[in-house]
Amino acid sequence: MRTLIMGALLAGLAAGNAQAQPVKPTIVLVHGAFADGSSWNGVIPFLEQDGYRVVAAPNPLRGVRADADVVADLVRSIAGPVILVGHSYGGSVISEAATGHANVKGLVYVAAFAPDVGETAIGLTGKFPGSTLGPALAPPVSLGSGGKDLYILQARFHDQFAADVPPAEARLMAAGQRPIAEAALSEAATQAAWKTVPSWFIYGDADRNIPPAAMAFMAQRAAARQSVVIRGASHVVMVSHAPEVARLIEKAAAAAD
Repeated sequence: MRTLIMGALLAGLAAGNAQAQPVKPTIVLVHGAFADGSSWNGVIPFLEQDGYRVVAAPNPLRGVRADADVVADLVRSIAGPVILVGHSYGGSVISEAATGHANVKGLVYVAAFAPDVGETAIGLTGKFPGSTLGPALAPPVSLGSGGKDLYILQARFHDQFAADVPPAEARLMAAGQRPIAEAALSEAATQAAWKTVPSWFIYGDADRNIPPAAMAFMAQRAAARQSVVIRGASHVVMVSHAPEVARLIEKAAAAAD
C-alpha cells in the first residue's frame, strides 16, 4: 500500500513539473513584397533546431488590412504565445495583425516597416533619401479586377533587392518573386501594435528598398528592445544573414518566456 501511495505522489510531482515547464512561443514569419515564404528558408532551421515551432504565414500582398486579417486568423488558431516576424511590407502587416491578440508577445521587424496609424509604406520610404526602388520596378501589370501589380525588373533584382546574395540565388528569387498590389503600398495603417507589444529590429545599412535612416527612425520611435544593423546587408538580410536574424528572433522569444 505504501509503495502505491509513494508511486502516486511521485507521478503527481512529475505531472506538476511537466505542467510548470514554459511553453516556447510559436514563431510566425510573414514575408514581404517581391518575396514569398521561401525567403525564410535560411532562418527556419536555426529556430527549429532550438525547439521552436515555426510557421511561414501566407501573405497575399493585396492590402494591409486584408493581409493582416489573414495573419490574424492564423495567430488566433495557435494555442500559446506567438512571436510575429515581418519582413519589409510584412512589418506593416504584423503591426496591424497583432492588435487585439493577447498571445502575441513580441514583434520582430526584419528590414521592415513599422508604421504609425495613418502612415503608409510609400510615405515612410520617401521620408528619408536612399531608396532606389522606383526606377527598378517593371511596368505595372493591370489586373482584370482593377488595380495594378508591381514587380521588380528581373535584370535589376540582384542589385536592388539582394545585392549580398549570390547572383545565381538572386536570379531564382527574381523569377519567383510575388507581386504586391500597388494600392497596398499606399494603404494607411489603422493599428500600430508596436506601441503596446515589445519590438526588435534588424536591417542592413546597404538596404536599397527602405532607407536605413527610415528603419532607424522607426526602431527608435517604437522604443525597440534591441536594434541590430548589419553592415553591408541588403534588403533580404534574412537570406544573407540568417543566423543573425534567427538569434534576434530567439531573443524576442526568450523575453516572452
